[in-house]
Amino acid sequence: MNQQLTPKIGVVVLTMGNRPDELRRALESLTSQRGVEIDAVVVGNGWNPVGIPESIRTHYLPENLGIPAGRNAGVSQVSGEYLCFLDDDSWFLDDNFLITAVERFRHYPKLGLLQPRITDPEHSGQDPTRWIPRLKKRTAVEPSKVFHVGETCLVTTRELFEATGGWAGGFWYAHEGIELAWRIWDTGTYVWYAGDMRIGHPVVDPRRHDEFYRLNARNRVWLARRNLPAPFKWIYPTSWALIECLRLRKNPSAVKQYMAGWKAGWKGSPWYQEPRAKLRWNTLWRMTLAGRPPVL
Repeated sequence: MNQQLTPKIGVVVLTMGNRPDELRRALESLTSQRGVEIDAVVVGNGWNPVGIPESIRTHYLPENLGIPAGRNAGVSQVSGEYLCFLDDDSWFLDDNFLITAVERFRHYPKLGLLQPRITDPEHSGQDPTRWIPRLKKRTAVEPSKVFHVGETCLVTTRELFEATGGWAGGFWYAHEGIELAWRIWDTGTYVWYAGDMRIGHPVVDPRRHDEFYRLNARNRVWLARRNLPAPFKWIYPTSWALIECLRLRKNPSAVKQYMAGWKAGWKGSPWYQEPRAKLRWNTLWRMTLAGRPPVL
């Protein structure tokens, strides 16, 4: 490929430095990508990165800022028309992944954000359905428009990412992918689940995080308060609270933690920095027509 035509992509790899083997695997798969010019940074979230390949720069955050804010910190460290966010425990299974993603954006001008199919190649056929980011979990390989994403590997354009305002920095963990997806829709583009593209990721239980239920509930409320106009800013988190409490009814401790987070979401400020405008009514209508009204 002619060097002048080679697309440039900025890649942000976020890590706390507690998974050195997984990080090494992720970076090896990144440097093996062909057909693109890569400008990558490893963001150390509370960890000063060491042992990183010379072709990849590092960015040290003395304090762990949480996942979304950590990703935001890496964007200014890389250049390129396209952006890719890669977690340290994910890795590219195909060496043409990034060029394939870029070609999708070039071919489909209304494509705003791309999430590949997440799979664990060591446990074939055992991928959890939660990795399929839609209500109907028909089959993991079927592509479709979606309204939330698994954040472990995403590709977008820098222009669109900046238009969204970036990741919801104050969320720390949980549901930041929903907000980014909604904000992408609000730019007049759409979010695409590319079931024919793969990213490797081990099967792990998200409940391993100590504050899983509390942060999920709090951030669900913040998501609504930040993005939805009335009456949806009340309907959306309330319907989810009812659904989650029904799901967790056999686990009283989880219900208690969830409701504590839900209450905290209404009391605390959902803004990490300056408030953003609500989603446009036209966006909510487009989302509804595409199968996901902002009530569930």
